Amino acid sequence: MSAAPTSASVQPTTEPATEPTTETAPVRPGEELDWARLEAYLRATVPGLEGDFSVLQFPRGSANLTYQVTVGGTRLVVRRPPMGKVAPGAHDMAREYRVLSRLNAAYDRAPRALALGEDLSIVGAPFLVTEYRPGVVVWNEVPATMAHREDAGRAVGLAVTDALADLHHVDPAAVGLEGLGRPDGYLERQVRGWLSRWQAVAEDGKEVVGKVGEELLALLPQRGTGSIIHNDFKIDNCQFAPADPDRVVSVFDWDMATLGDPLADLGTLLNYWPDADAAAAIAIPGLDRLGLPTKDEVVARYAERRGLDLTRSDLLWYEALGCWKTAVIMQQLYMRWVRGESNDPRMGERGGPVVPLATRALELLGSARLHGRKFS
Repeated sequence: MSAAPTSASVQPTTEPATEPTTETAPVRPGEELDWARLEAYLRATVPGLEGDFSVLQFPRGSANLTYQVTVGGTRLVVRRPPMGKVAPGAHDMAREYRVLSRLNAAYDRAPRALALGEDLSIVGAPFLVTEYRPGVVVWNEVPATMAHREDAGRAVGLAVTDALADLHHVDPAAVGLEGLGRPDGYLERQVRGWLSRWQAVAEDGKEVVGKVGEELLALLPQRGTGSIIHNDFKIDNCQFAPADPDRVVSVFDWDMATLGDPLADLGTLLNYWPDADAAAAIAIPGLDRLGLPTKDEVVARYAERRGLDLTRSDLLWYEALGCWKTAVIMQQLYMRWVRGESNDPRMGERGGPVVPLATRALELLGSARLHGRKFS
């Protein structure tokens, strides 16, 4: 066994309160793990690992801590929950392992899970080991490798939509995931569960967030369909081959996956999508410059691929749900900063969009009341 990584291989760096611009970076201060224990576990668990051991971090995520571990010529991905207090049911590495150890058989965009580490003495929490897949993630600009395509942004948007529709086509029983969740009552459980999460991090002046939860319950669709759903499906959880914007090759972050209403996934995607009639702060910064298709085009593409009769007005409740959940997640991240559980300066800024997001969700619910709802 080689020695634990040297300071040269995992040297922390001081990170400004701006989004990182590289796929991998040195590990942030305070987010180091017990590298010697992790190395020993990986060598004993994953076949064929030989050579020197080193670690970098994927710095752009906001919640789970994700690392690129290299042993000789083999790269792996290691994920664990964030440091500090974790909301009940969140950051579920065992759930993510269960999904990724089976889903790849029918959905090749799901990376293969290699191991689930449940011994808390190794890195302080349960952790997941998956295969590493090279590629690019589209954040706030078209990658240089796709610049040869004038329509690259539009192609990216349609490819992400296709990847979501294809996931919802997967038969859970065909991949041994029929017990992943309970479709009946899924939407009500979602709203009540996220209301509980909000109450755990609520602050004065942000009462609108709780109001949205109550309004969501009042307008709750009655559906019991049970597709495999990702529960945080968005552009930056998708990966592309560097020069090909036409197909998503990998989808990440499966720790909230379950069986439930597939329109909740589509609503989440629409929540993150830029919208000309919404405040600029709502969309992920920079997405409005990509040349993405419109929300109406996304809905039409999804409906066509799944053989559904669906328009955007049918999805207003679901988009409001996604917008509201994003507000709660932002508040959770912000409170981790307030409690001193995160050294990532970006988390100190996550509280700003909470009220605008919740206000946007209320506006969507108002529109849903005006349009009526068709959720069949």
